[in-house]
Amino acid sequence: MTPDLRLDTQLCFALYSASRKVTSAYREPLSKMGLTYPQYLVLLVLWEQDERTVNQLGEALMLDSGTLSPLLRRMENAGFVTRRRSEQDERSVIVSLTDTGRALEEDAAGMQENLLDSLDMSVRDRLALHGLAQKLCRML
Repeated sequence: MTPDLRLDTQLCFALYSASRKVTSAYREPLSKMGLTYPQYLVLLVLWEQDERTVNQLGEALMLDSGTLSPLLRRMENAGFVTRRRSEQDERSVIVSLTDTGRALEEDAAGMQENLLDSLDMSVRDRLALHGLAQKLCRML
């Protein structure tokens, strides 16, 4: 076998494995908050700037509306967000945080701090890894 084709040398597999492990590490603490990982990502975008259109959320999260709409519907049913038609453009749906969704931000910050502390990784290494991951996304 060609060494370049070994599984343990594949960048794609290293990234895939790391992504699965990170998502898994978030599963339990998010479950205690009543959230799934994709719902958490939506809240991160809305905590940064509330009242975003579905299209803006999709762009930020790199998700299409077919994936995002059912996710937002479940979040609305759970009381985390509201959805309403834009008065300027009825084709646009604006997603806003509820008080319940807004209140989760403090819990999420504590959860993230705990997870990062458990990594035993320096801030410098975390920033370097983050930068490389963003660079890879831009290149692809």
